[in-house]
Amino acid sequence: MSVLDNWNEWKQFLDGKIDQAKEGGLSDQVISDIAYQVGEYLASEVDPKNEQERVMSDLWKAADPEEQKAIANVMVKLVQNENNR
Repeated sequence: MSVLDNWNEWKQFLDGKIDQAKEGGLSDQVISDIAYQVGEYLASEVDPKNEQERVMSDLWKAADPEEQKAIANVMVKLVQNENNR
């Protein structure tokens, strides 16, 4: 089973990678840039596996690059906020 098969597992996976990046000394800007690149890859190369991923994919494809960066930033905040609850 891939982390992309389950929305909650995907968020936990992403949160773990963000934590690793911060522990490795990456800045929030670099993490944001990487999140944008991951979003680009997922939108163009990966078929969404669940409803949440389909919504994210549709939003990404409808957005211009600045809006896509905002989506990536919000996704990072989402997983970080859930981890801090």
